[in-house]
Amino acid sequence: MRLRNGLIPLAATLVLASASGTAYGSPGDKPGTEDGIRSITPITTVYTYGQKVSAVAIEYGSTVNPRTLDTGTFSVRDTVYNFRFNPVEDLPKLADRTVTHTYTNGVPGTRSDHRSTPGRYVIVELDPADTGGNTVIVSKCPTFLCTVKVNPELPTRVVQRKDVHAQPGRGAGKGPVLARATPHESRPVTEKPVNQLVDEFTYGSYLSGGMVLPYHYRLPKNYQPGRTYPLMVVLPGHGMGWDGDNLGVQLAADIPATAWLQPEWTGSSEDVIVLAPQHQRVGGAAEADLLIKLLDQFVGEFAVDTRRVYATTVSYGSQLLWAAFAKRPDLFAGGLVTGGFPVNAAQATAIATAEVPVWITHGEHDHLLNVSGARNSASLLRQAYEARGKSPEQTADLVRYTEYADSAFTSPDYHAAFGPTYEDSSILRWLLGQAKPATAGS
Repeated sequence: MRLRNGLIPLAATLVLASASGTAYGSPGDKPGTEDGIRSITPITTVYTYGQKVSAVAIEYGSTVNPRTLDTGTFSVRDTVYNFRFNPVEDLPKLADRTVTHTYTNGVPGTRSDHRSTPGRYVIVELDPADTGGNTVIVSKCPTFLCTVKVNPELPTRVVQRKDVHAQPGRGAGKGPVLARATPHESRPVTEKPVNQLVDEFTYGSYLSGGMVLPYHYRLPKNYQPGRTYPLMVVLPGHGMGWDGDNLGVQLAADIPATAWLQPEWTGSSEDVIVLAPQHQRVGGAAEADLLIKLLDQFVGEFAVDTRRVYATTVSYGSQLLWAAFAKRPDLFAGGLVTGGFPVNAAQATAIATAEVPVWITHGEHDHLLNVSGARNSASLLRQAYEARGKSPEQTADLVRYTEYADSAFTSPDYHAAFGPTYEDSSILRWLLGQAKPATAGS
């Protein structure tokens, strides 16, 4: 039984409220008045290790003259806090961000070419390599590990350091001043964030046996019910489980959910349906059973290619994958386990019997889940295939294992094996290349 699965945009479900403060200026402002800033909107992007403020959109009362803008017109400061490394007390600590591009646009959104188009918004893009700007923060700590959520009050601050001008008339000149420089005034964001890709997901929840499974999914932009599409099921880590306060964080905390929508990550232009459930952290068997029920319903409701249903995991999500693959291997064409828990012998036997290919990746110096668990998983699966008479070559095709040295991580969290895994598009292409054999008459 499903609770709901309506077309509710994620922006509404995350309730990403603006930080304290209201939009500057008023609808009656005219070009030439002082302090003509109308609003400041943060724009976010999910990078390898999570969502960051990647730009701000600053709105004025009329079309801005882009010829008077440069990367020194504005400065931006943002939090140095990172939930993987910092105590939450560091959240108010701000550092300068690096401005990479400044241009105008007609909407509060970035442009891939970074070129100005006529509009009232100035887009200030920020360097993703900066330490600051992460949006995910600690939510609650009901157990031995904390959970995380997207910060509902982003601390991003903007300073306008130079005058901003309107488009000039027929005469020469810079055009009327829309807003004077205020180099000593730091302004908060005033609008809800524009969350690139994340806002394209739709919320749903599934109820069975008194357990609720929140999830988000995203259909291809040109989705056609008459076609079929591969389905990627993304199972998150322990901290992204549902705690009553962090709906949708599994999309923002790290790259696996949004990577499958971007050819620059997958190395493929193929359209993919992405389903990203959360979990209740009550144990792999019960949660896997709920996951399977959700999948049976989802596959029946949407145009899913039933020969190409995949699962990919972060950390805790591996427990759900192993249990689900063992219980219903007919559902899955392949799996990718990053930084996960070990498979047990019974699960390995069931997976080998169904010949579901799996790629396991792990950090050599994982500080949360020792690498021995991943090594043992690969060994158990290989032994299960050998017991069924598979050759070493066949087994190597069905069980792949990659162990990462510390140097492979672009962020020094050696538990986050999804980082180097997803930065290697050949692994993602391998998973998308798996398919179950066609059945008779199909």
